[in-house]
Amino acid sequence: MTARISHWIDGKPWAGVAQRHGEVYDPATGEVRAHVDFAAGAEVDEAVAAAARAFPAWRDTSLAARSRVLFAFRELLDRNRDELAAIVTAEHGKVLDDAAGEVQRGLENVEFACGVPALLKGGFSENASTRVDVYSIRQPLGVVGVISPFNFPAMVPLWFVPNAIACGNTVVLKPSEKDPSAANFLAELWARAGLPDGVLNVVHGDKVAVDGLLTHPGVRGVSFVGSTPVARHVYETGTANGKRVQALGGAKNHMVVLPDADLDLAADAAVSAGFGSAGERCMAVSVVVAVDPVGDELVEKVRSRMAALRVGDGRRPGCEMGPLVTRGHRDKVASYLDAGVEAGASLVVDGRDHPVDGGPDGFWLGPTLFDDVRPEMSVYTDEIFGPVLSVVRVPTYEAAVELINDNPYGNGTAIFTNDGGAARRFQNEVEVGMVGVNVPIPVPVGYYSFGGWKASLFGDSHAYGPDGLHFFTRTKVVTSRWLDPSHGGVNLGFPRND
Repeated sequence: MTARISHWIDGKPWAGVAQRHGEVYDPATGEVRAHVDFAAGAEVDEAVAAAARAFPAWRDTSLAARSRVLFAFRELLDRNRDELAAIVTAEHGKVLDDAAGEVQRGLENVEFACGVPALLKGGFSENASTRVDVYSIRQPLGVVGVISPFNFPAMVPLWFVPNAIACGNTVVLKPSEKDPSAANFLAELWARAGLPDGVLNVVHGDKVAVDGLLTHPGVRGVSFVGSTPVARHVYETGTANGKRVQALGGAKNHMVVLPDADLDLAADAAVSAGFGSAGERCMAVSVVVAVDPVGDELVEKVRSRMAALRVGDGRRPGCEMGPLVTRGHRDKVASYLDAGVEAGASLVVDGRDHPVDGGPDGFWLGPTLFDDVRPEMSVYTDEIFGPVLSVVRVPTYEAAVELINDNPYGNGTAIFTNDGGAARRFQNEVEVGMVGVNVPIPVPVGYYSFGGWKASLFGDSHAYGPDGLHFFTRTKVVTSRWLDPSHGGVNLGFPRND
């Protein structure tokens, strides 16, 4: 009998009967491993109502008590990291090492949120006017929605949920319907950590559930990660309904390789950053910008490393890249190989020919390398979100920066060089939110914030870190004057400004 994955509402699994459901696959075998319930408007309403009931008490829970729950959750997450990684691999397909890395990066954000008593301190100005003090406090928004993508089913919820809860909000999480089990596993860990019922709820589903959160009058803010078209929809719909919204969109991340770079280091980085997690990462390197004259040598070094990359079932020892998440997505990514050739790019490595250590019905596509790619080609313009790496050759550093800055996305970028002056100039001139210097995937640590520029971010708050705390709270400023009989007794007039 196929397993059923359902919602988590008010501290327990949902016991209702869903009218619609989706199929959850094992990408390495192509088999259906579970059915997931899809929420209708009634289920979204039920989850939001549970969160709304829980909010007053959780908002008034002391910072110390909230912190204790967070520390308990952190310990449970750490102890159960292997089980969570296995869940991610089974439904997403990424190899176990990648899944374990995802859990670790999520854990960093939990650890940041554990420091909430120090992080939510406000400001205080004594005697701003005569015997008048002014101070600021940060208070939670209320019920917030988190809409997370398929490519990081554990990490992205951990970007948002711990900070939202630490700040005193209650949460409705809508994970991807492609790999939903990680969200329920996290909800169970939160409950075991002592989080009160209703503070975290999980609803599964598709656009119906998403739009239900975006238009619900009881939801005060929404955090989203996904493609740029959907991010734009989330931002426009959510803000039109009076919500605070942070919507992180797509990417086309460039890695610039200057002539003085260590080409072995650059080639290793291009392969790991381009094909890790089968390229299904918003921070994956999808374009290598080879500055003359390094192109030929760099392409050969990348090609030779790709030949040794072991593709297969992520649960098998030694596999370095798994399948894509669904058959439909695999077919869409594979279609770019023919499109690139038709547009005139050179197909150096065809991923359809790569050997696979996995079942014949898995959603396989091996690492693919294009050379001589031009900016007008679809393999360059589109966010492919798969194991397809394009090499664009440019004559100068200036041409490389112009190429990146002309791209509509501005999520992440990297430069490989041994010239400190060039690196410093690059980080100043490039119009991208996250920059790596000899680091191919510059994802910030948990106490900084994650986010891009241009079409990679809608809204003005990045994810997690200081921006995350800012997003999940709003500022209140209090002007206070206490009467003191020793300074003239009762005075009902407006305080003097001397």
